[in-house]
Amino acid sequence: MIRGLTSASSKPFLLASSSLLQLNPPELVKHKPTTTFTMSLLRSSICRACRRSGQLRWHRGFATANAGTSYDNRVKLVEVGPRDGLQNEKKTIPLATKIELIERLARTGVSTIEAGSFVAPKWVPQMANSSEILEHLLHQKISSPVPISYSFLAPNAKGLQNAAKILADNPGKFATQQEPATGAEQATQPSVEVAVFAAATESFSQKNLNCDIQTSLDRFREVIQESKALGLRVRAYISVVLGCPFEGFDVDPHKVAEIATDLLESGADEISLGDTTGMGTAPRTGALLKCMSAAGIRSEDIAMHFHDTYGQALVNTAVSLEHGIRTFDSSVGGLGGCPYSPGATGNVATENMVYFMETLGMNTGINLDAMADIGSWITSELGKENASTVGKAVLGARARATAEAAQAA
Repeated sequence: MIRGLTSASSKPFLLASSSLLQLNPPELVKHKPTTTFTMSLLRSSICRACRRSGQLRWHRGFATANAGTSYDNRVKLVEVGPRDGLQNEKKTIPLATKIELIERLARTGVSTIEAGSFVAPKWVPQMANSSEILEHLLHQKISSPVPISYSFLAPNAKGLQNAAKILADNPGKFATQQEPATGAEQATQPSVEVAVFAAATESFSQKNLNCDIQTSLDRFREVIQESKALGLRVRAYISVVLGCPFEGFDVDPHKVAEIATDLLESGADEISLGDTTGMGTAPRTGALLKCMSAAGIRSEDIAMHFHDTYGQALVNTAVSLEHGIRTFDSSVGGLGGCPYSPGATGNVATENMVYFMETLGMNTGINLDAMADIGSWITSELGKENASTVGKAVLGARARATAEAAQAA
């Protein structure tokens, strides 16, 4: 049993407590939308994906396993700050600042960085120079302590074509699934992956993608298959899986499982489930992941993407760990937000996630001190408050230690 995950009475933390699961979710999150929404843990209907897979397969999470159980303590944190964290900033961010952010992040030990987005500049002006960013990353051999992958959003065929042209003009400068980097090349030859974004509700799909869910899946199928033909890994996001700014808390987990199944069958390598509004709670996070398991979706094919609007991101992360999830998205300095959800805060801070994971005995491979420095720097550059409590604590402790050492000298 991992120290810190159990109470003094040795009762397993979080999911093993039946009293927590019986709490009424609306009492956990005081949210008063204009319309009253119900928050069922699971609907009585069973989705196509769940029906196809048969019975729910139970597995023990690490927090409820017995002391003799072995587990993989490695956790992957996907850094989404340069794309998801910056895309909604109103003030134009200089290209040099974006590149410096990515390069500094690459040296911290993160293995995947969301670097840009091939979308129409009129829709997301902040991502207009993603082509220059990709070219820079291919030409400049940025040394990193681990093999690194740069992810770019390509929501349609046009976006993928723009990215593919740059890759075609730079043969041998990036690794693919067919030709991965080996030996010394791993430190300087990056992989490039493509990301697509679906939505769990029709309202959010119409607002964010200007089409219904099925139409978006049809478009993404083409993007995914063409990306795979280029040897590129594909990551598929599903937004608002635990709460929608238009439809409220009651997002159907079976619908999420159906969308995820469709994306995986189209060829996606991984599904990132996004709590875009930060409305997720521990019981509903667990219910969603049980539904994904019932649909036959493996935990290793799932990443979780939490926002910390209601302060539940780390709680929901612990629930996800119990369900075997080992990949999580986070943003340095807690950058980000949702333009369609007023008041929604940014992604859970990378610094907070690193500290949280390490205190549980999990290994992120990320240098927390370096990440704290980056969070302080980039939020200062943007004129924003540093949203990472851990980052500020690390810097404060360092400043005190420096002052005490100087006083003692």
